Amino acid sequence: MPLKRFSIRVKLTIGALLPLFVAIMICSLAGIYTINSSVVRQAQEKVRTDLNSAREIYLSEVAHIRDVVSLTANAPFTATVFANGRHARLSSLLSPLRSSERLDMLTAVSSDGRVLFRARNPEVFGDSRAGDRLVSRALRGEAVAGTAIFSPEDLLMEGPDLARQATIEILETPRARPSNKQVGRSGMLLVSSAPVRDEAGRIVGALYGGVLLNGNNNLVDKIKTIVYEGVQFQGEDAGTATMFLDDLRINTNVQTKGGGRAIGTRLSEEVYNHVIVNQKKWIDPAFVVKDWYFSAYEPILDLDGKVVGSLYVGMLGKPYTAIKQKVTLIFCGVLLLGSLVGLAVSGFIGSRLSRPIRELQNLVKRFSAGEKDVQIAVTTSDEIGDLAGEFNIMTGKLNQREAEIRELNSELERKVSERTAELEEKNQLLIKAKEDLVRAEKLAAVGELAAGVAHEINNPMAIIRGNAELLQMAIPAANPCREEADIIAQQVGRVERIVASLLQFARRERRYLEKTNINRLLDEILGQVGHQVPLTGIMVRKEFAPELAQVNGDDGQLRQVFTNLILNAVQAMPDGGTLTVTTEEDIPAEVCVVTVGDTGIGIAPDNLQQIFNPFFTTKATGTGLGLSVSYGIVKDHGGSITVWSEEEKGATFTVSFPLNR
Repeated sequence: MPLKRFSIRVKLTIGALLPLFVAIMICSLAGIYTINSSVVRQAQEKVRTDLNSAREIYLSEVAHIRDVVSLTANAPFTATVFANGRHARLSSLLSPLRSSERLDMLTAVSSDGRVLFRARNPEVFGDSRAGDRLVSRALRGEAVAGTAIFSPEDLLMEGPDLARQATIEILETPRARPSNKQVGRSGMLLVSSAPVRDEAGRIVGALYGGVLLNGNNNLVDKIKTIVYEGVQFQGEDAGTATMFLDDLRINTNVQTKGGGRAIGTRLSEEVYNHVIVNQKKWIDPAFVVKDWYFSAYEPILDLDGKVVGSLYVGMLGKPYTAIKQKVTLIFCGVLLLGSLVGLAVSGFIGSRLSRPIRELQNLVKRFSAGEKDVQIAVTTSDEIGDLAGEFNIMTGKLNQREAEIRELNSELERKVSERTAELEEKNQLLIKAKEDLVRAEKLAAVGELAAGVAHEINNPMAIIRGNAELLQMAIPAANPCREEADIIAQQVGRVERIVASLLQFARRERRYLEKTNINRLLDEILGQVGHQVPLTGIMVRKEFAPELAQVNGDDGQLRQVFTNLILNAVQAMPDGGTLTVTTEEDIPAEVCVVTVGDTGIGIAPDNLQQIFNPFFTTKATGTGLGLSVSYGIVKDHGGSITVWSEEEKGATFTVSFPLNR
C-alpha cells in the first residue's frame, strides 16, 4: 500500500507549527491540571471546615440538653419532688419542661435506679434502669452528656411513638454496603443525665433526658442552614448533612431521585470500613445516594467511647465539575486559536520556501515522462541552487545510461525466456517421472509380496487346514481339546483371507462396465450390512437424490467400495450413533457424489494422510488393504475419494464418479 503523500509546503508548515502547538498544549494541560487540583483541594478543605462546624453544632445540641437536665436536677425544689415521689408533682415539674425544651424524653429515677416518672409515657414506671450506663453514672454523682443507642424495647418503655419513629425501612441504593436487614429499629439519641441531691448533698435520684435523632431532621437542617446558607446549584441544595446509626442514614437532607429525603439508605462499604471499623475521618470524594459529593465523615462515639455511627457533611460535586469544564473549555479555546494563527503564519512561510522545490518537481515529472533535454535554471546560491546544478548533471548521465540499459534488457529478456521454457519442460518431466516411479515401486513391491505369500503360505496353510479338519472330525465335540482344534481352523481361515486381500490388491481385475443405479446399489448394501456386523444402537439415515443419473461402472467393484466404507463407519461407532448415506448430482461438474458419514470416534489428524496407503490400519485385526483397494477402484473408474474427520465427532468419506449422460 503506497504511503500517503504530503507536499513540502505541508511539511514545512507542520515543522514550524508543531513546536508552537506542543508548547501551547503543555501549558494548557499544566494549567488545567493546576486549576483542577486547586479546585478539588479547596473543595476538600472547605468540607473539612464544614465538618468542624457541624460537629460544633452537634455538640451545642448536646450541651443544650445537658444544661436543661443539669439545671433541673440541681434546682432546690427538684429533690423535694423526688422525695415526695408523687406522680402529680413529678408531672407538673417534668412534663411542661419536656414540652418547652422540645425533649423527646425526660425521666426521673430513684436512688436505687427504679423509674419514678416518665414525662412522655407516665403510665409506665417502676422498672429498673440501674444497669443502664446513663443512669448508673448519674447515681454515682456524675453528670454525663453525649450520644447513646437505645434498643427497641427501651424506646417502647419511653414511649410507643418513639419506637415507631425510630423504625426505619432500609432502602437499596447504588454502591451501598450490602445488608440482609430490612428494617432498623434501634434509636440514636442525644442524651444527658444528672444526679438529684437533697439539701445535705445526698443523692436521692437521677434525672435523664434526650432527643431522638431517628427521623428527626431538625439538627441536620440546622447544620445545612448555618454552614451552607441555602446555597443551591441548578435548583438542588449544594450542601448536605447526615447522621448515621452504624451504616444506616437516620436523618438527612440528601435527596433521592424521587425528591424525598434519603432516610433508610446506607453507607458504602469503603466509607464504612474507614470511618466505622477503623474509626478515622474520611475527607475525600464519595458517591452519596445518587451523586458524587466532596464528603467529610467522622465517627460518633457513645458514652463509653465506642463508635456507634458517623456525622457527615458534603458539597455537591456538580458545581466544581462545571468550573473545571469551563476552565478546560477556555484553555482548549486558547489552544485552538493559537493553533489557527500559527497555521496561517506557517502556511505563508512554507509557501514561499517551497516554490523553488515545486519548480524542480515539475522538471522531474517532465523528465520522467520522456522529455530528454531538461535543464533547470540556477538562480540561487543556496542548497536549492546546488540541487538544481546536480539535477542538470544527473539528467545528462541518465540519458546516456538509459540507452545502454535498454540494450542489456533486450538481451536479458531473450535469455530468460529461453531458460524459463526449458526449466518448465524439465520440471513437468521430472514430476511425471517421480509419480510413475513411486507408483511402480509400490506395485512391484506388492506384487512381489503377493507372489511370495501365495507360494510360501498357501500350500502350508492348505496342509494345516486339512489336518485341522481331520482333528475336528476325530475329536468329539465334548472333548476339551476340541476347542483348540476349532481355534486352529479359525485362525487358518483368517490367514487365508489376508492372503486373498493381498492378491486382490496386487492384481488388476478386469472391469465389466455397465450402467449402474447408485441409489439402488446403496439400498441393497444397507439392507444386507446387518448380516455382517450388528447394527444395535445405530440409526441409519438415507438422503438419496431423486432421479439420480446412472454412472458407468463395474457393479461388483462399486459394491465392494461402498460396502467397505459402510462397514468401516459402523465399526467406528461401537457405542451406537448415526450412519448417514447421501447421494447428490453436481450438475456443473457432471459428477455423482456419494457421502458416507458417521458420528463415531473419528480419525486422528496424523492418520488422515495415511489411511489410503497399503497395509496402514488402526484396527487390531485389520489388514490395511480395504481403503487401498477402494481407492484403486475409484481411481480406475475416473473418480475421486476424500475424507473429512475430527476426533470424537465422526468421519465423512466423499466419493465422486463421472455421470453417464
